[in-house]
Amino acid sequence: MELSRLFSGTIAGFVATAPMSLAMKGMQALLPEKESYSLPPSIISFNAANKSGQPPSNEKEHTVLTLLAHFGAGAGFGLFYGLGSVGSKKLKSSPLRGIVFGLLVWSVNYLGIMPVLNLYNSASKEPVRRNALMIIAHLVWGITTDLVFRRLDSVRKRLV
Repeated sequence: MELSRLFSGTIAGFVATAPMSLAMKGMQALLPEKESYSLPPSIISFNAANKSGQPPSNEKEHTVLTLLAHFGAGAGFGLFYGLGSVGSKKLKSSPLRGIVFGLLVWSVNYLGIMPVLNLYNSASKEPVRRNALMIIAHLVWGITTDLVFRRLDSVRKRLV
């Protein structure tokens, strides 16, 4: 297994979480007031902390927890992005691959994992605009993950 591609995927997913987060916050401001409640990473981290018996004691602690969890998840899913290219002689990476992977991450999380763990509502129960916001944010994440991954892979090839 080529660990450098796993590492590149992890770094790419982590980095891509920043523009994703900015896109989410920007789009949240465009939602009608009744739909502009807390974004999913905030709700998920709050619910997970409560389930663990360690709820955040203040807003600053909650914000730090949310950022750690969101960037950690981005890095973790980025590892899987890198895993998809391991073992191939030709790098299987493209903006289309990033788009598909971003949509896969959204659907697995918001139609599967989060509702099953009772950390967030199923996307099927969320308002259309909230789903659109999250889908677009995951497209931003997927495309950025791919761009950073390809750049890191290019640098790695020059160094080896």
